[in-house]
Amino acid sequence: MKPLYLLLPIGLIAIAWFALGIYQANSAPLPVGFPTPTTPDKIEIKQYPAYRAATYHYSGNLSEAGSQAFSSLYQHISSNNISMTAPVETRYPLSSLESNEKTGEATVSFLYRNTDIYPQEIADNITVEDIPAMTVVSLGLMGGYSYQSYQQGLDKLKNWLSENPDYQMVGEPRRLFYDGPYKPDAAKRSEIQIPVTK
Repeated sequence: MKPLYLLLPIGLIAIAWFALGIYQANSAPLPVGFPTPTTPDKIEIKQYPAYRAATYHYSGNLSEAGSQAFSSLYQHISSNNISMTAPVETRYPLSSLESNEKTGEATVSFLYRNTDIYPQEIADNITVEDIPAMTVVSLGLMGGYSYQSYQQGLDKLKNWLSENPDYQMVGEPRRLFYDGPYKPDAAKRSEIQIPVTK
């Protein structure tokens, strides 16, 4: 019977640690100057300030880019005592604008809270980037983070661009993921964006 009594405190500690992880993943702040997430199913033009990011370069099945990069990026911020922010950014190749393209090179980034942060240690598979300010056309989404939903969102943005010829695409499409893995899929927020100029 005694071993059961020993397991109870360990179990309570594990539950508390797990709950803290969920809270941190779902309450991470935006980088300084970032606009709030776009309302689901709304398309809008947004301005982003310059920001600094830790980036993992990935090649392969584009639907697996985020999961393959997460461990390395999390190790990077943990070892440098850098706070987690939201969103996590994945930039996809221009070829992903074609609906049947599912493989290629992508970059996945954890964004620093501000551009004054610079890590003391950088692993070989991580690059620190300064991303310039940009204008994007953005589609807000609510739901799971599937690659299929990314492609469907891109189609909506491409249709919007064809109906608004004053705006021209000037960069790779990206997706911003706002919520951690423990949030139910139905409640997860994201945005699909294309950098544009008027």
